Amino acid sequence: MRLIGGEEHKSNEQPENENESNNEQEEFTLGLGLPHQSTRLVVGYALTSKKTKSFLQPKLENLARNKGIVFVAIDQSRPLSDQGPFDVILHKLFGKQWRQILEDYREKYPEVTVLDPPSAIKHVSNRQSMLQDVTNINLCDCHGKVGVPKQLVITEDPLSIPDAVTEAGLVLPLVSKPLIVDGSAKSHQLSLAYDQLSLSKLDPPLVLQEFVNHGGVVFKVYIVGEAIKVVRRFSLPDINKLELLNNAGVFRFPRVSCAAASADDADLDPGVAELPPQPLLEKLSRELRQRLGLQLFNIDMIREHGTRDHFYVIDINYFPGYGKMPEYEHVFTDFLLSLMEKKYKDYPGNK
Repeated sequence: MRLIGGEEHKSNEQPENENESNNEQEEFTLGLGLPHQSTRLVVGYALTSKKTKSFLQPKLENLARNKGIVFVAIDQSRPLSDQGPFDVILHKLFGKQWRQILEDYREKYPEVTVLDPPSAIKHVSNRQSMLQDVTNINLCDCHGKVGVPKQLVITEDPLSIPDAVTEAGLVLPLVSKPLIVDGSAKSHQLSLAYDQLSLSKLDPPLVLQEFVNHGGVVFKVYIVGEAIKVVRRFSLPDINKLELLNNAGVFRFPRVSCAAASADDADLDPGVAELPPQPLLEKLSRELRQRLGLQLFNIDMIREHGTRDHFYVIDINYFPGYGKMPEYEHVFTDFLLSLMEKKYKDYPGNK
C-alpha cells in the first residue's frame, strides 16, 4: 500500500510543491491496523489503446478515485522497475518479451500483485490446454453437469484434416477456432464446417470442436476474484439434420458474442434463457480460479438444447471486455480494495 503520492495517468500538470500535491490527492482511510494513515491503492496498467478505452471508462475512474484507487499508465519505453511504486499491476499485453519483463519484476518485487501471472495467462492462450482443467472438476451436487465439446487439434497440413476427423470420430458440423489466442480479432473468429471435404479449406493451426445445439444463446460468465456476473449473448443458431444435408462448405463468422448481441432483454424460450444454477457457477469458478491461477477471466458456457442441466464450456478468456459487464466499475473497485485489505491483514503488525 502506498502513502499519498504518485500521479494519475490523465494528469500532466506538476504541483508547485510536494505538500500541495499531497493535499490535492483524493484520500482513503482504512481501519485495518493503520487508522490514522491516509492511503491509496496504486494500480499500474499496461493495456493496448483499445483495451484502455473500453476498460478505463469515466464511470470506473471516477468511482475508483472516490475509493482511493489510482490508475497509472505504465510506460513501455522505460524499464518497469524504474516506474511506480505500484501495489497492483494490471495488464493484457502479449509476447515473450513482455512476459519476461513481468516475470523478472515479480521476482524482484514479490509484494506487488500482478494480475495475472504470465505463466497462467499463457495456459489459457492456447486452446489445446485452455479447457483441460474443466474436464477434471467434480461438480456433483451442484444442480448440473459441465463438460467440454469433443475437440481435435490440427497444427499443420489442411489436406490431412478430413482423415484426422474421421479417425477421431468427430461428428459434423464442426466449429473451427484458431489455436492461439493473442488478443487480435482474428484469434476470436470462428468457422463452421458442414461437410467432410470442406475441412481441407481450413487454415491450421486450429482447434475443431463438435457443434452443440444450444438454442442460439451463450452465457458469458465474468469472474473478478470471487465475484461472478452472468450475461446472455446471442450465438450461432441451432442446426437441424435437414440443414446439415442441404449445406456444404465452410462459413466464416466474426466474433460471435459481443455487447451488441445481448440477449438479456430478448423474448427467449424460458428453457433457453434460464441461467445456469448459482451453486454450479460458484463451484466451477472457484475451481477454475485455483487450477488456472487466474483472478480475471470469463467462461463461455452453453446449455445443450433440450436439456436443463447439461452445460459445456467452449472458451475461457483472460481479462475479457469487462466494460460490457453490468456494474463492472463497482465489482472491479471492490475487488481491488479486497486486495488492499488482504495486504494490510498480512502485515506482521496486524496479525
